[in-house]
Amino acid sequence: MKLTFLGGAEEVTGSNYLLSDGETSLLVDCGLHQGTAQQEAHNADPFSFDLRKLTAVFVTHAHIDHIGRVPKLYKDGYRGPIYSTAPTRDVARELLLDAQHLMGREPGREPIYGIEDIDGALSLWRTVGYHQPMTVGKMTVELYDAGHILGSASIKVTQGEVSVAFSGDLGNVPAPLVRETEYIQNAQYALVESAYGNRVHESVVERKTILEDAIEDTVAKNGTLLIPAFAMERTQELLYELSDLVDHGRIPKVPIFIDSPLAIKLTAVYEKYMRDPHFFDAEALERLRHGEDIFDFKGLRFTLTKEESKEINDVPPPKVIIAGSGMSNGGRILHHEIRYLSDPKSTLLTVGYQTEGTLGRALLDGATEVTVMGERVPVRCAIKAIGAYSAHADQPLLLKWVGSMRSSLKKVFVVQGELDQSQPLAEKIKDEFAVDALVPEPGYSCELL
Repeated sequence: MKLTFLGGAEEVTGSNYLLSDGETSLLVDCGLHQGTAQQEAHNADPFSFDLRKLTAVFVTHAHIDHIGRVPKLYKDGYRGPIYSTAPTRDVARELLLDAQHLMGREPGREPIYGIEDIDGALSLWRTVGYHQPMTVGKMTVELYDAGHILGSASIKVTQGEVSVAFSGDLGNVPAPLVRETEYIQNAQYALVESAYGNRVHESVVERKTILEDAIEDTVAKNGTLLIPAFAMERTQELLYELSDLVDHGRIPKVPIFIDSPLAIKLTAVYEKYMRDPHFFDAEALERLRHGEDIFDFKGLRFTLTKEESKEINDVPPPKVIIAGSGMSNGGRILHHEIRYLSDPKSTLLTVGYQTEGTLGRALLDGATEVTVMGERVPVRCAIKAIGAYSAHADQPLLLKWVGSMRSSLKKVFVVQGELDQSQPLAEKIKDEFAVDALVPEPGYSCELL
């Protein structure tokens, strides 16, 4: 088999890998490049392989940096099957529609596909469960629970005596809501993500404590707590933990707004699957059995329309506003940041990875002034971060995933990370497991023997 790294190489986003044996060609993920204007410009590039020879597409999960160019495959002529878990397909529809809408608002840049291409791609989309091996040509493909977000998967592809494992994005164990990461064994090659390849997250207990403290501090200062949150998973995790904090009286009574139409729609997808033991963890299922509404609590308000969003301004502080996007590179959070970044009583709390080149990264790096929607805004509010709310595994968990295959591994490819995260992880893998590990360059190809 020949493996080619078309995206996700020396970058966090743009996950895209081609595996071919000359007769059968599989594409694993087809994501958007995100970050700087130069990175995002590559989204319009033509595909470097022959779509007519592509047999099937497998999607690890529904984050846009893994699915964002799937409709472009359809637009450019692909008509083969697309496979993922059922929740991934349901979520993908909402995220792709949102991404297409955002593309249409970028000045001087045309969307790389239309809504009809999203519909076309979804017409090709098939669902498959975990541990249901399927045959594509001479290859056998099996999905494992990655524990990252609802329906996320790692993928193992086997042909004869050779197998390769694609991590997708691995979860931060133990994570709220979703089941823990499953570990793959007996693979000769592995692609492992490295968004936090040189980091160690806070503990889950510490994570909830930091959230609790941030709310208490903001209330004490009579300020506004802004939480830029990804609509998928992060918002639902926050709702889950805020529900517990409110029910047990651990935070003061304060209005909490979910100001994201996309997050509201995705929460409905979670509710569709939340009693399914294939996707939700034991703690969440137990809370549901006891009659808890894990996504609702006193003081919570969902603001679906623009008018409802604007009315948040009429509510005096203290208050908490959770809005997209998670990296402050679009969405309703920008309007709130224009209003509150300059307020020394307020706090901005990041709870996810901030890609280089985004506004969220600039704020996290200590910028004293930023441009938001063309307006210069001084930064006087407190800036805080909780790394443990990332749905990504940190270095110890990444090493644990690789280590489960150590007896069979020949080579590890460290992907989906900035170099300051991926290179240290590659070195750590070499040192701990005596296995060849490298960070592939974009376009790198190799034979898997």
